[in-house]
Amino acid sequence: MKTVLMVAEKPSLALSLANILSNGKVSSRKGFNGACSIHEWNGTFHSSPAHFKMTSVCGHVFGVDFSSKYNNWDRVDPVELFSCSIEKKEATPKLKMPAFLAAESKGCDNLVLWLDCDKEGENICFEVMASVAKSISGNVYSNTVTYRAKFSAITDKDIKAAFNNLIQPNENEARSVDARQELDLRIGCAFTRFQTKFFQGKYGDLDASLISYGPCQTPTLGFCVQRHDEIQSFKPETYWRVQVSAISKDSIEVPLEWERVRSFDRDIANMFLSLVKQEKEGRVVSVVSKEKLKPRPLALNTVELMRVASAGLGMGPHNAMQIAERLYTQGYISYPRTETTKYPENFDLLGTLKQQENSSDWGKEVKGILAQGINRPKGGHDAGDHPPITPMKAATRSDFDGDSWKLYDYITRHFIGTLAKDCKYLSTTIKIIINSEVFYITGKTLLDPGYTEVMTWQAFGKNEIVPDFSENQLVPICNVRLTEHQTSPPDYLTEAELITLMEKHGIGTDASIPVHINNICQRNYVNVVAGRKLKPTTLGIVLVHGYQKIDAELVLPTMRSAVEEQLNLIAVGKANFNDVLKHTIDIFKLKFQYFVKNIDGMDQLFEVSFSPLSASGKAHSRCGKCRRYLKYIQAKPARLHCPQCDETYSLPQNGTIKLFRELKCPLDDFELLSWTTGNKGRSFVFCPYCYNNPPFKDMRKGNGCNSCTHPTCSYSLSSNGVINCAECEYGVLVLDPSSGPKWKLGCNRCDTIINLFDDAQKIIILDENCDCGAQLVNVEYKIEKSKLPNQATEMKGCVFCSPDFAKLVDRPKVAVVSRPPRPFRGGKSSRGRRDHAGRGRGKPKDKMAQLAAYFV
Repeated sequence: MKTVLMVAEKPSLALSLANILSNGKVSSRKGFNGACSIHEWNGTFHSSPAHFKMTSVCGHVFGVDFSSKYNNWDRVDPVELFSCSIEKKEATPKLKMPAFLAAESKGCDNLVLWLDCDKEGENICFEVMASVAKSISGNVYSNTVTYRAKFSAITDKDIKAAFNNLIQPNENEARSVDARQELDLRIGCAFTRFQTKFFQGKYGDLDASLISYGPCQTPTLGFCVQRHDEIQSFKPETYWRVQVSAISKDSIEVPLEWERVRSFDRDIANMFLSLVKQEKEGRVVSVVSKEKLKPRPLALNTVELMRVASAGLGMGPHNAMQIAERLYTQGYISYPRTETTKYPENFDLLGTLKQQENSSDWGKEVKGILAQGINRPKGGHDAGDHPPITPMKAATRSDFDGDSWKLYDYITRHFIGTLAKDCKYLSTTIKIIINSEVFYITGKTLLDPGYTEVMTWQAFGKNEIVPDFSENQLVPICNVRLTEHQTSPPDYLTEAELITLMEKHGIGTDASIPVHINNICQRNYVNVVAGRKLKPTTLGIVLVHGYQKIDAELVLPTMRSAVEEQLNLIAVGKANFNDVLKHTIDIFKLKFQYFVKNIDGMDQLFEVSFSPLSASGKAHSRCGKCRRYLKYIQAKPARLHCPQCDETYSLPQNGTIKLFRELKCPLDDFELLSWTTGNKGRSFVFCPYCYNNPPFKDMRKGNGCNSCTHPTCSYSLSSNGVINCAECEYGVLVLDPSSGPKWKLGCNRCDTIINLFDDAQKIIILDENCDCGAQLVNVEYKIEKSKLPNQATEMKGCVFCSPDFAKLVDRPKVAVVSRPPRPFRGGKSSRGRRDHAGRGRGKPKDKMAQLAAYFV
């Protein structure tokens, strides 16, 4: 019997597919990586008995990145990033996805890929193939070993049809994604590293931890700033209108519209006013009534869904697509990433519509359409990717949370609307001449609501009644006057308008458009204000103006749309992968070099808008070099700056920085600081100079005293380390001297925390070792706060083994530990010093099994 491995893109999707393909007769087990399950059943594959294993990845298996030596911002010139080596690295190392796939593929004869059916999904196909290449039986790149399933909805019919019509993965589409990833990495990182270091090193109130550039992100920001510039440069103009009302037979005043609309010259407007004022009646010259149609919508694609979600449903495009993905994997809607607005000829419109006829929300309208017969939509665009977005099964409001229901409700109503009739109405226009000046009245009368019965937000509010005037009738007029108005500026771009501009100019794909909009919001380039309008921040405005000053093409959409055209040619096999890469990289490398050379042009704009480091921040702690106060700059990223030495020091982020007892580092005389994320969160003591300039080879940049191997400092790892962490590979549990009286041990590598000896006056890590390998501790209490047996004020023992300490030590903040704590050998005693990496020597003793139970 053959064994067939099947791989989906998400764990939830794998379960749905397995249940459909096995007809619900499936057994499941958890994979060793803890994130993905394996679902197994027996069946038939290519007319032969087969054992099936269905599992999944969690998005991309690999990500493209520079080799490690090029990831040091301080040592690498950003221009090198255009030509340096890059490599594929695990996208999520914790999941160990390549090893998981390799293990599950052992002994398998075939591979069937159920990844999402777009270019990104095609790229993941080849990532999965690379992961199993050495473990699966046969050549994974052979047409008889590996297959690709194409599907657009998680329904029995679609999935089983895809299984019976397997094809081959498309390498050209996968390569086009590789090209996009490499270009975005090289271009984005080069510009981002340079401008982040340049400007953060000069200005203190830049509230951004990263000043990023992106080939798609920056033109997206450019649209927002362009609209901002139009608003700022707008000069209102005064204009005048001649207004007049006609009196109907039942003495109702009916306002008339002036055919000239408005005049920007007051004298001319007054001339027209005097002409009209000379008359007391107007003559009806025409009454025209026409039957008109308000056409039903085209089938729904991704861009339209995002537009409506933002403009009508009050949710951002990024959030809307996350919800749509979830509805898709749950089987409620079809695949939500599509450019197509035309239903395929073989699409079962009738069957899909019938699923909704018993709905309490729109069942009545569906039954009406079914009774009259569906109106197959005409027009639309077939992009050749996926069918339009449609509901796949009926649901009720109680099946979802608020936003999920809103989106499902809209998708379903839109689908029903595309099969209903057009909305019909009667449009009446009456023209009236008053002393040669033409005025008119218009009105609409609803004849057949058509699709607006279900898409109620597009329905007419009420009929616009027009007076019963007849041709050549003379009608009395009144209220003849001149009104003054002013032109108004455009408003800030809404998300919906921005999506339209991005689609028009080829910026991003239906999958990446919401990501780019989300990025410019998260990076403090724009703020989303009332009405989901995008208002650029000072930083966003200065960046775009700076690009325009140096090289306008860096922010114009034309550059990216040209690149997208080349990438699409790779996808259809009409362009060479290496040629496109080389050509595009060469262009942007030249642009980068020109940008660096002329950065002063952008810097002049920053000088006007932001304060220099020397004028920012508040006095905090003393510099070890000049003994003057360092200034604490809280704007992202938080950092210290010495105005005297003109040097800046990075700090731990997303926490509180405080002076630690006015003590100094014995190595450099900088005052020690403490960082904490909260009362019960992570914390450690650190020296700002050592944090940026590690004093020992085995100490990494960005670490505190809990990782410092100074042999005598009372705040170092050597003095406060207790035992190697059981939760991570290289971490050590270290006493935090700044945490008292709420004392805690914290791992210097991961988030493991152990609260202990609450209200103790003093804790000292001793030179002696317990049999378990941990350093013994000495705990001192004031007599009135003592929690030790018999009200003792002092006691020594092992944190993990001493019975007297059991009630005074909390369990660590981890769900389950996979192994017992490793002994932390040595310390200051002569029985064996710690090595500089803080790792224990020798094997754990038998008592480790007992300690494992404590941690779990």
